Amino acid sequence: MNSFYKYALSLLVFCLVNSVVAQHQKLYEKKEFIHESDTLLYRVLMPKDFDETKQYPVVLFLHGAGERGNDNNAQLVHGSKLFLNPVNRRVFPAIIVFPQCPKKSFWANATVDRNSRPIKLEFPLDIAPTKPLDLVMKLMDDMVSKPYVDAQRIYVGGLSMGGMGTFEIVYRKPEFFAAAFSICGAGNPEATKYYAKTTPFWVFHGAKDDVVNPQSSVKMIEGILKHGGKPSFSLYANDNHNSWDSAFAESELLPWLFSNTKTLKNE
Repeated sequence: MNSFYKYALSLLVFCLVNSVVAQHQKLYEKKEFIHESDTLLYRVLMPKDFDETKQYPVVLFLHGAGERGNDNNAQLVHGSKLFLNPVNRRVFPAIIVFPQCPKKSFWANATVDRNSRPIKLEFPLDIAPTKPLDLVMKLMDDMVSKPYVDAQRIYVGGLSMGGMGTFEIVYRKPEFFAAAFSICGAGNPEATKYYAKTTPFWVFHGAKDDVVNPQSSVKMIEGILKHGGKPSFSLYANDNHNSWDSAFAESELLPWLFSNTKTLKNE
């Protein structure tokens, strides 16, 4: 086969694969959450054969900085396929929520200095959340009010900027989530005292990450341990910033996530 036909075949396969992915991603329904004058764009995947008389867990996934925008689509680039896997949908029926952060905004309230690699990050405490994260928290409060949502099984995870948002939202709602996972993220280790004992964490990072320093995740793990938590930590020796590929390939990620249940205070 000459090079032209090889190229044509490769292009055809690429187009077919992307067409299939696009078709599958359409299962994530486009939604808008409106609070006063603010709007949060998000996509939601309902369980296969959804039954309103049953209760389902909810997974909130926070995307990275590269997927910010207002198309209500880019946030599905990383992670959405994990929950579309037919086996995962059958074994772990759940409501999956992918909100989108606008351009030039951020999930976590962070000071970011991009003049060096890895970037320098600081996360001040005791200040108001960013508008996108505030809307996400209000969306989740609305979600748990639904009769078909299991309030004891609400989970959150995210990558890069979304990993930072994961640490932040758990800090702001320490009694809300049954478990959380952060991929190549960062946060304020001092905030871990609010959730170390209430929210099980699995933290992932690449040892070669030259965007977000892997020491950021190490410090968060140290903070959780210091305050009595028992986190899991996976450091991938050969991964750069795209450690989400390795994290999503972890066969125990979803079994671990869905095995956690939050004990409600009023029980």
